[in-house]
Amino acid sequence: MSKETTLVLFKPDCVTKNLSGNVLSRFLDAGLEVRGIKMMTLSKELLKEHYAHVSELPFFPDIVAFMQSSPVVALALEGEGAITKVRDLLGPTNSKEAPAGTIRGDLGDDMMINVCHASDSPEAAAAELKRFFGEGEVFSF
Repeated sequence: MSKETTLVLFKPDCVTKNLSGNVLSRFLDAGLEVRGIKMMTLSKELLKEHYAHVSELPFFPDIVAFMQSSPVVALALEGEGAITKVRDLLGPTNSKEAPAGTIRGDLGDDMMINVCHASDSPEAAAAELKRFFGEGEVFSF
């Protein structure tokens, strides 16, 4: 396995329930390293780009309202097989189907209120890291 850098967003439910430290600890304990971190408010334009695959569907306004209900935390995490490792730690997208011991299984509520977004492929990670981090905001040591 090779080193990868992936994007994780701590969604509004993670931030407002003060779960960010708990979730970050789980990623760090799994051997992932922070290469970028920031809190930000998401614009409708950024959300439309990020969720382009569902932006024409009837529930898109609900996603925008939820994702704008508080700031989010954007993380660039690096590690061996980071994309798969992060997704395994999170569990299935629908928190109701996520097993206990996964982040979503322990802390999430449903399909949308599910603690984190995570990139699902190297291509998505590259695009999403550029979307949420500017030049010089992701570091390597």
